Amino acid sequence: MDPCPFVRLTVGNLALKVPVASKPARSVVHPSWSPCFCKIKLNNFPLQTAVVPYIPSENHFPDNQPPSIAATFHLSKADIDKLAAKSIFSAKLSLKIAVYTGRSGATCGVNSGRLLGRVLVPLDLTGTDSRACVFHNGWISVGKEGNKNSSAQFHLNVKAEPDRRFVFQFDGEPECSPQVFQIRGNIRQPVFTCKFSFRNTGDRNQRSRPLQSEPSSSRSWLSSFGSERERPGKERKGWSITVHDLSGSPVAAASMVTPFVASPGSDRVSHSNPGSWLILRPGDGTWKPWGRLEAWRERGSSDGLGYRFELIPDMSASAAIVLAESTLSSRKGGKFVIDLGSNSGGASNWRNTPVNATSPACSPRSSGDYGYGLWPFCLYRGFVMSARVEGEGKCSKPCVEVSVQHVNCTEDAAAYVALAAAVDLSMDACRLFSQRLRKELSNPHDILV
Repeated sequence: MDPCPFVRLTVGNLALKVPVASKPARSVVHPSWSPCFCKIKLNNFPLQTAVVPYIPSENHFPDNQPPSIAATFHLSKADIDKLAAKSIFSAKLSLKIAVYTGRSGATCGVNSGRLLGRVLVPLDLTGTDSRACVFHNGWISVGKEGNKNSSAQFHLNVKAEPDRRFVFQFDGEPECSPQVFQIRGNIRQPVFTCKFSFRNTGDRNQRSRPLQSEPSSSRSWLSSFGSERERPGKERKGWSITVHDLSGSPVAAASMVTPFVASPGSDRVSHSNPGSWLILRPGDGTWKPWGRLEAWRERGSSDGLGYRFELIPDMSASAAIVLAESTLSSRKGGKFVIDLGSNSGGASNWRNTPVNATSPACSPRSSGDYGYGLWPFCLYRGFVMSARVEGEGKCSKPCVEVSVQHVNCTEDAAAYVALAAAVDLSMDACRLFSQRLRKELSNPHDILV
C-alpha cells in the first residue's frame, strides 16, 4: 500500500507577557488578572481558538519547555496546491492570529474578549510534504507598533512537517456491504470488502465467536464489554460488519454489543445509556477486542451524535483508555478524528483526552503478539486517523485517513476501517426512533412490540 502525501501544520508553545508599564486603566482588566485566548485562521480552513497562558514580563520562555500544541491544520497535496495557486494571484499565504484578553465566547450576543493585537506569520509550504520546516519560533510584538518595550509580547511556534497517510474510501454505505478502495491521487485500488449482517441477539456468544468454529472455551470471556439486554420497546441491536481482505480472510470487525435503546419517555438514545460497539481483530483463531465505541444522541441545540472511543489494552474493559470524545452534527455529518497532542476542534468539533496509549506493534495474525505488552511505553503520537461521515438521510461513503506510523500491516488498516464503519452506522443507530430506517438496517429477527 502506497501512502498519500499530507502536511501537518501546528501552532504551539503559546504564551503572552505584558510589561507593567503597559497596564491599561483600572476600568480595563490586565491580562495577568484574566484569561487570554487567540483565534487562529488559515485561509478558508475553519477558525480555531486556543487559550494563551500569561507569563510575567521579567520571565523568559523556557528553552526546554515540552511542545504544547494549540491548533493543528491537516493539509492534503490538493490543499497545498490550491493554497499555492491562490498566493500567485493574491497576497502571500499567511497564518493569521488575533490575540484577546478576557474569556472567549459571547455574553448577550456580544463578544467578551478584548482584542490586544494581531500577528501574521508568512508561510511557504513548498516541499513541506517531504521535509519539516519551522516558520516561527519565539516572541513577536503585538499591540502598540514600533515600541517593543511598551507592547505586549506573544510567543508561538509554527511549523509544518510531513504526515503521510493511507486513504481509504467506502464504495457504498457500510450497511450495503461495499468494497473499500485505497485512494492515491487518481488511482483507486480495491483492498477490502465489507459484510454487514445481523447477529442473532439470542446468541450472547457471538461477540467472541472464533473465525471459523467456536470452541466452548471462548464463549463467555467478553461479557464485560457489552450488555445484550433484552428490552421491550424501542431498540436497535445485533448489527455487525466484518472487513475481509481480497483473499476473503476476515481481518477486522465491528460488532454492536450494547443495543441502542430509547430512554424512557423519549425517542432518543441518551448520553446516560449509550449504545456501544466492539472493534475486533483476529488472533489465535478467534476475535479479540481492540477498541470500544460508545455513541448517543445529544440533547439541546447541538442535537448531534455524541461519541467516545476507547482503546482496550490486554482485553481488559477496566483498563480502557479514552482516545477521542466529541460530537458530530447529525444533520451535516463531520469528521471523527483521533489526533493525540492536539487541542484543535476544527470543522469536526471534536476534542481529545490526552492519554498515554499505544498502538498494537503488529498484527496478531502475523505474529500472535498484540504488542500490548509494550503498554504504555510505546505511544500513539500526533495524528492517528480520521473518518468523514455524512449526516442523517444522506448517502454516506466514509473516507478514512490513517497515519502511516500506525499501520504496520493490513490488519492495522482494517481495524481503522471497521471503526469508521461503526461511526457511520452509529449515525443511523442514534436516529430518533420516530424516524424509519432504511430496509438494509431493519433486523428480520426483531419482533415488533
